[in-house]
Parts: sequence; structure tokens; C-alpha cells
Amino acid sequence: MRELGTLREGWDTLEADETRLLRRLTVHESIRQWLILQQTFESQLQETATLFGSERQTALAQLQARLRRLAEWQTNHG
Repeated sequence: MRELGTLREGWDTLEADETRLLRRLTVHESIRQWLILQQTFESQLQETATLFGSERQTALAQLQARLRRLAEWQTNHG
């Protein structure tokens, strides 16, 4: 088994590439990707809802608040 340090080599480059690619996605492409992930993991989300459901709802509410603030900022500065 390889050491953790060996597994993490190049991780920063990988994350930078991922971020760059994600920023190139259109809103439509992003939503499509999200739907694919949702479909893929839906059964697992349902199976773990009793354990993590409230955390997911909190995270979703925080995301919605951030998106609302972003939309407001864009309206005021765009």
C-alpha cells in the first residue's frame, strides 16, 4: 500500500485543474452535472437521510442564502 504522501502528490495541480474546468461551465452545464450527480447518489442520500438529513438541509439553506446575496450583489454592481 502506498503512503498517503505519495497519493497526495500533484493534488494541488489536480484541484487547480478541476477549479479551472468548473469555472468554464455554463449555468446549463452546471445544472446538468448536478442532476447527474443527484441521480447517481439519490439512493444513498435517501438511505442516509436519517443520519445526515438535517445537515444537508442546513447546507442547502446556506447555499441558497449565498446565491441570493450573490444575485443581489450582481444586481447592484452589474
